[in-house]
Amino acid sequence: MKHSTLLLQTLTTAAIAGTTLAGIADFESQQEGFAGETFTDGGITFSGLNDVSGVNPDGSDFTPGEYGRQFIVENATLAMNDFPGVLGGTNALSFGTSYIAGDNLSINILSSFHMTTGQVESFASMDMLIFENGPWSGITLSLDATLNGVLVASDSYMLSDRGGRDNLVGQSLSIDGVAFDSLQLSARYNDGTYTAFAGLVDNVVITPTPGTLGLLATGSLLGMRRRR
Repeated sequence: MKHSTLLLQTLTTAAIAGTTLAGIADFESQQEGFAGETFTDGGITFSGLNDVSGVNPDGSDFTPGEYGRQFIVENATLAMNDFPGVLGGTNALSFGTSYIAGDNLSINILSSFHMTTGQVESFASMDMLIFENGPWSGITLSLDATLNGVLVASDSYMLSDRGGRDNLVGQSLSIDGVAFDSLQLSARYNDGTYTAFAGLVDNVVITPTPGTLGLLATGSLLGMRRRR
């Protein structure tokens, strides 16, 4: 019984800590600043930032890398104080060419990036703090899941126009119950053309479907009991 309890604790810890059972990126263990063009936190690797061309919200064109290719860990304390239900802790993921040191922050523009744990998963979720209204209205943010390069699932959110300009809102996107090995977050118009949006990302989770973690633990415990 002692060994079974220890195994259950190990599985639970793995699910929380983001080992091979679960990828959980909250960026709290990272120092504020530029994190590189490829960046790993909590078992999740982020890459391919702004590697597409498209049309800006003002109608002008942009080229790959124009908004910068560096991921940034941003101390977003002030934003988190204002949006406690969206962001958590102190740090969030930002993008591009600049950041503001300390509790203040910049909310930068991006077009797309990719995420993976390096293995096949079946659940993903992420929280975002994003600008709506004004030039951003009508843009669709899409979380696309692929398996061996083939699109298998997608979740999306269209930025609203509630009047005024640059209103900050919280939004989550998720994928569940479909096997995938890679994810892309992107901003697009209705015809599929890439565009750009302004936002922060936090609380990225990529795992087996959450219920299967419990099944994994239960199955392992049963296996140990049979061997006793």
